[in-house]
Amino acid sequence: MKFFRIDLLTLLISLFILGSCKNQNDIGLPVGDQQINGTLMVYDDIVVKTDTDNVPTQAPGAGSTKVALSDLNDNILGVTESGIAAALNLPGGSAYTVPTGTVTTDSVVMELRYADGFYGDSLNSKYRVNVYPLKEKIGQNAYYVNRAWSYDSLATLNNAIGAVNIRPKTRVRMFNIIKGAPDTLRNVAAHLRIRLNSNTIPNLLFNNATAIASTTAFQNAFNGIYLRMKRDQANQIGGTAMFNLDSSRVNVYYRVVNNGVTDTSVVTLPVISNVPYIKPRYNTYPTAVKSALTSTASDQTFYLQGLAGLRAKISFPNLKSMFGSADVSSIAINRAELVVTPKPGTYLPPFVPQPQLTMYRLDIAKQRQQLPDANGTSSSALDPRFFSTSVFGGYFLPVQKEYHFVITGYLQDLLRGRVTDYGTYIGTIDTTSRATQVAISSTIQTAGRVVAVGTDKSSPYRLKLNVIYTKNN
Repeated sequence: MKFFRIDLLTLLISLFILGSCKNQNDIGLPVGDQQINGTLMVYDDIVVKTDTDNVPTQAPGAGSTKVALSDLNDNILGVTESGIAAALNLPGGSAYTVPTGTVTTDSVVMELRYADGFYGDSLNSKYRVNVYPLKEKIGQNAYYVNRAWSYDSLATLNNAIGAVNIRPKTRVRMFNIIKGAPDTLRNVAAHLRIRLNSNTIPNLLFNNATAIASTTAFQNAFNGIYLRMKRDQANQIGGTAMFNLDSSRVNVYYRVVNNGVTDTSVVTLPVISNVPYIKPRYNTYPTAVKSALTSTASDQTFYLQGLAGLRAKISFPNLKSMFGSADVSSIAINRAELVVTPKPGTYLPPFVPQPQLTMYRLDIAKQRQQLPDANGTSSSALDPRFFSTSVFGGYFLPVQKEYHFVITGYLQDLLRGRVTDYGTYIGTIDTTSRATQVAISSTIQTAGRVVAVGTDKSSPYRLKLNVIYTKNN
């Protein structure tokens, strides 16, 4: 009780402060005898349109750090399917010498190394991954990722095995084959093991001297492999698994008998190049998504999709009129924040929200450019209005269940006519490796999606722009 005078004083000060706030939209500080106020305005006269993302080209091996195998049945966006064409190389990248003695193949196993970024159902869905021989060689030119590959669908290279779970975080126990010594059991990084038929590749290695004379000869004799992943049951959700083909390989385990001595060993054929294939999805999109793509009106719901699927084009018509009759040259934007809200009920597991989205603009040549608020790196900013990727935003805020983009500089440039809006877009981004620069390229290295509220004026979750500005009298 001895502190009651301090408590009373605090209460009186609070009442004076609250009583002096006549305009809750005014934000400012007193300077001498004048008050510099910042006014908060919520601008929702935004046009948003769902659009297809650019289908990127992929040079062989360029996407090896993360390539998708997919069979995902999305309850909102329909079915996504993807495969991988890959070429193998001889051990060491040079001619292979057959071991001396009698060689017998024990098994052939393909190891597919997981990469971060699984999207879908890893608990209740099971998958079958098949390996087929390619009917065509992978060249050196870049390919569009919607380019289909010719493979022998009737000559699968892997044995018929049961369906498996995709568990990118579960380590694998396997034997380490040691030449001239006992094999040892070890615990290795998570990967998917596919047992292949023990004749096609071993016959090339051990029974075809011409094929192993050089890497070129081997690739002429064996075009490569094509990988497909299918849901075990049609009623399962399925998913999209990311694999690192750069560290994937085919292991041929064999026994060699030489002068009555038997030893076990393994020969490894690395994957040297790969090209992903993403099956075009327009025909599998539900009616609501097709209508959003073909409509000429602004979307009340818009869609963002990974694997170079869907993006959203936004524009700010009548931007100058939001300030009434004021001369736009007298308006200074203190902060502009675009708020994107996923539609409630669309991000229930396993369709979790993307951790981060990206935002960019097009120049007059229709090339992607960073917004001024995102144009820089941690070491040297190219635009003085860039602070950091975290300030620019685009991250999913789990409490608010929103994405926020700070686009103060871009909005000021649009308002003053310093830039022309040739197209402003929101899209998906690969977030498994945090970059110091905002990524804007079309990517096939993320598989998630976001279904967001657009221009539905009756919805509290509508797309909106929060603007704090000051007016120079």
